[in-house]
Amino acid sequence: MSNLVQFVANYDDLSTDKGFQFKFHCDKCRNGYMSRFQPNAIGIAGSLLQAASSLFGGLGGAENAAYHIQRAVGGKAHDEALQTAVSEGKQQFKQCTRCGHWVCPDACWNHSAGLCEDCAPDEQEELRAQQAQATSEQIRTKTREQDYTKSMDFLNRDALLQCQSCQTKLAPGQKFCPSCGTPATAQTQPRHCTSCGESLKPEQKFCPGCGTKAG
Repeated sequence: MSNLVQFVANYDDLSTDKGFQFKFHCDKCRNGYMSRFQPNAIGIAGSLLQAASSLFGGLGGAENAAYHIQRAVGGKAHDEALQTAVSEGKQQFKQCTRCGHWVCPDACWNHSAGLCEDCAPDEQEELRAQQAQATSEQIRTKTREQDYTKSMDFLNRDALLQCQSCQTKLAPGQKFCPSCGTPATAQTQPRHCTSCGESLKPEQKFCPGCGTKAG
């Protein structure tokens, strides 16, 4: 039966006991074409009668019944319907003489080259696709080059302190709380050098790491 389906790699058999119908797929994008419905000339009614007769015919009746039901959607009638559908479906696809694939003419066929777009990509489409890809890559590169964290104080060097006595916010460099006069060196929050970030003890006036005067 494979010799009947020459123009696409895959198809769906949608046939039932009522008739035959097939869906053929583009070899590139998988878009499909549905063949017209072909009523089953044999019909399921006659096959069911034969199946019922076989069921009551004694030994082997069940096997014969299954055969007659299968015959209703298979056999010569099915093959002829498939052949008709193939002839119909071929009109909806184009075959690439370079790779042999059958593709849909709307999305996957390069009309100017007379080949499928896998073998002969559309120049303008390919240009736009490559430009879009290059733009995306350049955006990522430029984004990585930009320093978005240079203004962030990861060491919390500029964070406001809080007075241990009255919880007033203290700015860096304040030696006494402006509200209650409590010395800033008595606060529990750690201090850091404003230049190198080194931790400072309350009594230290200069940074032990770089020598910068403590604020």
